[in-house]
Amino acid sequence: MSDAGDAPVVEEVPAAAPAGGEKMDVMTALQEVLKTSLIHDGLARGLHECAKALDRGEAHLCVLASSCDEANYTKLVEALCAAHNIHLIKVDDGKKLGEWAGLCKLDKEGKARKVVGASCVVVKNWGKETEARDVILAYFKERQ
Repeated sequence: MSDAGDAPVVEEVPAAAPAGGEKMDVMTALQEVLKTSLIHDGLARGLHECAKALDRGEAHLCVLASSCDEANYTKLVEALCAAHNIHLIKVDDGKKLGEWAGLCKLDKEGKARKVVGASCVVVKNWGKETEARDVILAYFKERQ
């Protein structure tokens, strides 16, 4: 029998923290923020919902897909964000944004299937304070 002092030490790493103590990048943080906000029913998806949330001033963050081909759509969202001093992040792909916003079905393995693209997503409720939220806010603070 071995002594209790010989047992290996196991450290648990939180799921949101990247391995090796590296700082979380902005896109990973954005994905986590959208997931947390979705769980807490704080996302507005689609032009109508987003425009209402932006106009009322309920939004904390707006995410716009660069792949959106409708110029009026983009101008409207950018103008509403500028008018109400709401932070705006652009992502490359609308399908990726739709997956992050929960506009998809998940199969048995947890892989996204039948992903619907989203051109705009607004965070109305952060859900809870996380490291990802702090990374996003720090990103905007250093850009000013």
